[in-house]
Amino acid sequence: MPPPTLSARLSAVVTLEAQADGQIAARFHGHSVGLGTLSAGAAERAQELHAGLPLASFGAGRNVDKEIDRLVRRLARLGLLEYRLGRLPNDEDLLVVEPQAADYWPRTPQLGNADVLVLSRFAYLRRRGSDLVLESPRSGALFKIRNPQIAAALAILSTPQPIKRLRRQDGFPGLELLALLLDCRILFKVGPADDGGLRVSEGDDNLVLWDFQDLLFHARSTEGRHANPLGGVYPYAGVIAPLPAVRPRWPGRKIDLFSAAPAQPDLAVAKLLRERHSTREFDAARPITVAELARFLDGTARVLAKSKSPLDIGGRGPLVEYTHRPYPSAGAEYELELYLAVDKCEGLRRGFYHYDAGAHALAAIGVAAQEFDALLAAAQYAMGATAAPQILITIAARFGRMSWKYSSIAYALILKDAGVLTQTLYLMASGMGLGGCAIGIANIELFAKMTGIEFHIEGPVGQFALGRAAQGGTSGAATI
Repeated sequence: MPPPTLSARLSAVVTLEAQADGQIAARFHGHSVGLGTLSAGAAERAQELHAGLPLASFGAGRNVDKEIDRLVRRLARLGLLEYRLGRLPNDEDLLVVEPQAADYWPRTPQLGNADVLVLSRFAYLRRRGSDLVLESPRSGALFKIRNPQIAAALAILSTPQPIKRLRRQDGFPGLELLALLLDCRILFKVGPADDGGLRVSEGDDNLVLWDFQDLLFHARSTEGRHANPLGGVYPYAGVIAPLPAVRPRWPGRKIDLFSAAPAQPDLAVAKLLRERHSTREFDAARPITVAELARFLDGTARVLAKSKSPLDIGGRGPLVEYTHRPYPSAGAEYELELYLAVDKCEGLRRGFYHYDAGAHALAAIGVAAQEFDALLAAAQYAMGATAAPQILITIAARFGRMSWKYSSIAYALILKDAGVLTQTLYLMASGMGLGGCAIGIANIELFAKMTGIEFHIEGPVGQFALGRAAQGGTSGAATI
C-alpha cells in the first residue's frame, strides 16, 4: 500500500475562475480576489486544486510548477486552502488539515526511529458537526480525522512512545502525519534528559504556568489563532429569541429604593459614572496632546508605590515584588501592561509605544508600517468608525505574573482586571473631557509579530480607543 500523500486543495466554498487574458481569480461567499496572471498550462493545472494537488508535485523546476507554487502559497496566505492526507487521489481522505492561522503552511520535520513522541497536554479531540477534530490552542491548524483508526492509533501517544514502537502498531498513521502533528505542536519530542515531568518538558517556562482551559479560552476568544466566526454575527438570531434587557422581576414584596433615599446632589463619582459613554468618532483637527496623554496615564495606570514581601508557603519562600496603582488588581499582581498605537497626538510622533508604569514614560517600539496600520484599521472596523482612533491602547497581560500564584482561575482573574482597568480608563477620559471606547477584540498574532513576544508569554486581553471627541460625536444606539 502506498504511503499517504499530502495535497493542497481549495476550501469547499472557493472556486477558481480563469479569464481569456490569463487573469485568475478566487470566488467565495460572493467575493472575488484577483490572483494574478497564469500561463495557459498553469491555469489548466490550477483547476486540479479543486480535487487536490500533491505538494511534492510542484516542487520541480519547470515554469508551470513555479507558477503553481506561487499561486498555492498566495491562496494559503489568504486562508483559501486546506490540505488532505490520502493514499490515492480518488481515495477517501484519511484526514484534512484546516489552517487556523494566516501564515500556516504544512511542514514535515524529519523523524527517526529513536525519536520519542507524546501528545501535548493542550491537544484535545472533539465533535464539530459530524466531524471529529483534533486541535490545540498552540497549533496553527486543526485536523479533521476521517479515518477512525487514526484516532485509535493516536490514543497510545498519551504516554511517550518511540517511533520504532509506533511502527509496529496496527493502524500506524505514518511518519508524515506524525511530522505534521509535531510541527503543529499537537505532539512534542521527549528527550532522554527530560526527567522533570512532561509539563516541564513541553515548551518554555512560561508555558509551564498555563492551565489547559486558560490557554484555550485565550486563543479561541481573541483573533489570530482560529478561523471560527468572530464578533457580532448574531449566530442564534433565527433560532432563539433575544433575552430581555432587564431581568424579569422576582415574585414577592417590592421595596422601593427611590423613596428610601431622599433626592440629593450627585456625588462627583456618580456624575462621572452617568456621563461615561463610548466615543467612536474623534476630532481630526484637534488631536489629543501629549500633556493630556501624560495626565491620563498618570491618573489611570502609573505605579504609585512598590513593596516586597516574602512568600509564606511552609518554609522559606521567595521574595515577591508588589506595586500599588490607581485601579484594583486580583492579589495585587498588576499583570496588565499598556501599549499605545499613536496615530494623532500633538507633541508625540506617530508610532507604537509601551507605557513604562514604573517610570511614567513611553518607550518607542519599532514595528513594520503594514502591521501598525493593520492594528489601527482593525480598531476602526471594530468600532464602525469613519477613521482610526487618535490613540489605540492595547491592554496586554503578562500571563505568568497571575498564573504563578493562581491555579484554574488565573485567566478569569486577568479578564476581571482588564474590565476594572477599562472602566478606570473610561472614567478618567470622561473626567478630562476626552472621548474613549472599549474594543472587545484584539489580534493576538498581530501583537506577537509587532512585539516579538510569543502569544503565551504576553498578549492582548482588551483595547481602548482614546482621543478628543468630534463635535457632536457620541456612540449612538450602541452606547456602552
